[in-house]
Amino acid sequence: MTKDDKTSIWAYCNSSAMRRAARQLGQLYDDAMGDTGLKGTQFSLLSQIRFSVEPTLKNLAELMVMDLSALGHTLKPLQRDGWIEIVPDENDRRVKRVRLTDKGFVKQAELTARWQVAQARFDKAFGKEKAAELRRTLALISSPEFARVFRDDAD
Repeated sequence: MTKDDKTSIWAYCNSSAMRRAARQLGQLYDDAMGDTGLKGTQFSLLSQIRFSVEPTLKNLAELMVMDLSALGHTLKPLQRDGWIEIVPDENDRRVKRVRLTDKGFVKQAELTARWQVAQARFDKAFGKEKAAELRRTLALISSPEFARVFRDDAD
């Protein structure tokens, strides 16, 4: 295998390309969050919690395509800083739900304004229609159905 072959395989790998793009985009959105003390991933979590209306930990992990231990690790600073609380479900105390505190609603709103600026910058750099198509494509790739088909093809 020549050096050029290695470069072309690297450039062709869907996973590597996606990870590089995600890292760069994550850094750009983190920068957009500025001095708020939170990163783009934490904004995503706060928003998902807000708009899912007290999701269970399991549901939130599924929505974020995370395992429960990674989700727990990511939620700890949000809980520590008083932006979220984890409470038992009313009907089944073994099930834990996540909700924003009043302070969390304020922080999520503050971050939303910064996120809107980042979104506008992305749309300007990438193109609004292409950005919408990219989101649809990424939603498909992150869906349970895509994972099922991908895994079924491996058998």
